[in-house]
Amino acid sequence: VSGLDHLPLEPGAYYVMDRGYVDFARLHRFERAKAFFVIRARKDLDFRVVASQPVDKTTGLRCDQTITLGGVKSAQAYPDRLRRVRYTAPDTGQRLVLLTNCFLLDAITLTRLYRARWQVELFFKWIKQHLRIKAFYGTSANAVRTQIWIAVCVYVLVAILAKEQTVARNPSEILHILGIVLFEKVPVHQALTAEREIVPESGDPNQLLLFDF
Repeated sequence: VSGLDHLPLEPGAYYVMDRGYVDFARLHRFERAKAFFVIRARKDLDFRVVASQPVDKTTGLRCDQTITLGGVKSAQAYPDRLRRVRYTAPDTGQRLVLLTNCFLLDAITLTRLYRARWQVELFFKWIKQHLRIKAFYGTSANAVRTQIWIAVCVYVLVAILAKEQTVARNPSEILHILGIVLFEKVPVHQALTAEREIVPESGDPNQLLLFDF
């Protein structure tokens, strides 16, 4: 959470975070910088409802409230009003309770903004599963970014190759095959579609056996 102290805040920008970053003193810095945050509330949040707006429950919304923090320390750390939005996803049943200092957007847009954050986590999960990065050759920020972008470019090129050659293989399989036939003069389509020839073992090998059974 201390990373928020070093985060450059842009006025008018939206910062979407999980509830692990709930620190009202630090979140009030967003308010002072005229930036917006959308964060998941903790279950033990102490608050007082100031006003409540009607919501369309068919969208999954359950409430849209204007609140003030109830705890003494929390109220001192964040003296301004907050917005509390409770939502249940119709497709997954996931329940979200969001806190934000944004009163400009409608409640359903705020929930979609938070749910879009999950796509970022899925992207990093995809990087770990699909990109062939076993170790970083450099530890500087530029070195890490360069290696990740190279791996992404390789993956995209393989995906383009699979589409153009109409190959029913996933990129991981294609990368494995290309690694095997890298120094062979074999057409790409043949390497990706033809079965590799397996030479059966001869019952009477020409070379001598190391052990005579």
